[in-house]
Amino acid sequence: MPGVHIVTDSACDLTDQLVKELHVTVVPLTIRFGSEELVDRTELSPDEFWERCKGKGALPETAAPAPGAFLAAYEQAVAEGAEAVLCLTIPSKLSATYTSARTAASSFSSVPVRVVDTCSVTMGQGLLVVAAAEEAAAGASLDALVSATQDRIGRSRLYGVIGGLEHLQRGGRIGGARALVGSLLNIKPVIQVKDGEVAEESKQRTRARALAYLTDKVRADAPLERIAVAEGACEDFPQVLARLQDIPTDHPLLAAALGPVVGTHAGPNTVGVAYIIPASAPGSAG
Repeated sequence: MPGVHIVTDSACDLTDQLVKELHVTVVPLTIRFGSEELVDRTELSPDEFWERCKGKGALPETAAPAPGAFLAAYEQAVAEGAEAVLCLTIPSKLSATYTSARTAASSFSSVPVRVVDTCSVTMGQGLLVVAAAEEAAAGASLDALVSATQDRIGRSRLYGVIGGLEHLQRGGRIGGARALVGSLLNIKPVIQVKDGEVAEESKQRTRARALAYLTDKVRADAPLERIAVAEGACEDFPQVLARLQDIPTDHPLLAAALGPVVGTHAGPNTVGVAYIIPASAPGSAG
């Protein structure tokens, strides 16, 4: 379709329906279970992933797409009439995906391609993709989309409560949350993704308190521009969703399954809330 086409990667956790509605191209990462490699979303759904995680085998691992996968996405966009491409990726501090997207862009000359590190994951990344896709559909230029996205990145927040830190620790993605290791029996950590890294936000004594703290934190920033929630094998998700339903927001709350890319590192019983505060809100610049 004419105009700017949006490309992203499967760490965004957008539902298949949203991807179709927004005409977004999603380049998948690969999930490894031992020697077995599966293409995210194509060969491995979120439900299948969480079912496999119940086993006692080795923890899964992720692999970034090769530059050729992004090149194919850019070429497909041009074939469909795109005049430019904006690619929004998982943080460069967490994955080589951003580098692959940049490498592909540097060798692609058919139309302008811009690659932006969203500094977020799961629906934090997803909300940025949704906003950009909606503006692209309304006719925004590539420069305008890049500027608007970078502005939103500074106003984006992503917090999560996880079942434990084993997956983050073994996957090497724990970042600023490393200090939590060794005290898991005493706390239920609330984590955040900040500046593209996983960091400790606070320590709570019980999971119930952690979830209450999480939802209260979101509510304190309301009214919101956008909000989304993602969950992975999380039995108390309905309660979390109920606590978020009445938070005032410019766009309807989006709910999605936490996919294999982020789920590999977060582990089961994880819930994350992503939101964008309005440009006029205090502290909205960062």
